[in-house]
Amino acid sequence: MARPPRATVTYEAAPNIALVKYWGVRDPDLGIPYNSSLSVTLDRLRSRTTVRFSDDLTSDRVVLNGAEATGGPRAGVVALLDRVRALARSDRYAEVRSDNNFPMASGLASSASGFAALAGASSLAAGLTLSDREVSELARSGSGSACRSIFGGFVEWRAGVRADGSDCFARTLFGPGHWPALVDLVLLVEGAPVKEVRSMDAMQLTVRTSPEYAARLRGLPRRLERIRRAIAARDSAALFPLVMEECDSFRSVCETTRPTLDYLTPTSRAILGEVRSLNREAGRPVAAYTHDAGAHMHVFTLAQDLAGVRRRLARLPGVRSTLALHPGPGGRRLAPRRRSRPARRAR
Repeated sequence: MARPPRATVTYEAAPNIALVKYWGVRDPDLGIPYNSSLSVTLDRLRSRTTVRFSDDLTSDRVVLNGAEATGGPRAGVVALLDRVRALARSDRYAEVRSDNNFPMASGLASSASGFAALAGASSLAAGLTLSDREVSELARSGSGSACRSIFGGFVEWRAGVRADGSDCFARTLFGPGHWPALVDLVLLVEGAPVKEVRSMDAMQLTVRTSPEYAARLRGLPRRLERIRRAIAARDSAALFPLVMEECDSFRSVCETTRPTLDYLTPTSRAILGEVRSLNREAGRPVAAYTHDAGAHMHVFTLAQDLAGVRRRLARLPGVRSTLALHPGPGGRRLAPRRRSRPARRAR
């Protein structure tokens, strides 16, 4: 087989939070979702992944957050590496080291940033020259939402209609600087459980068993278009109610799945109620909650309202910490660290 150039590549990608969720795929092998989705790539949080292919390795080695990966997590990484090897026509094994600066498997999209970073690092380390769209499609094979983390700012993932997935792709709608006043207040809650069922398996269970799933799909195109227009106009009064409506719809199909998928803790639910109270008391939408398949919460607000919203939510029992984030950049290759040269002796 062809031998790609030896290289060690480090690539960094951020998680994203979906304002319009995808939940369920019509083709699991190609990772094609039933519906289009729209997300915000976040700043400050990141997965950083280093990949090295080598003739010296007799199997793939995968280290996640300092621990040797086994079982499902390792299998997912190896499956993506196999796709890269097929594209590069190589049989070399790889060493993968990846770490996050935020919690895994708790609803903060660690799989999205992780597989985006893996797709970027492994394709480059294998000597491939792929466009961002091609890297995004590669990342999608590991985790659907990873295709959005290749891009920065406000990102739409188009579901497409073709059976081969050729019209299924992600793209940036508006860059990270489009709406500087928009803030995502992330609330980390105590006792957030680690997910026992992978999101990919859970969403397919929803497709099969939730009596509300079909109605959700019918309503999504109109909601997505309204959210897209609100973001384009930087209209928080229009956007915030729609974001909560979408989150409630997502949560409803999860909770009507059999067996039920309930990702929230009592603290998570208290945050939902407190945001509703904040909006009622203000007489206008000052904040909007959303969450993915986990207990930690995202509350969108504007910079002018951040201090009050943060103070009110941070005092709820069970809120461990808060983090104010903004729309951030897409994935990127990190330059290798230069070795410092020894000082020259004076002559």
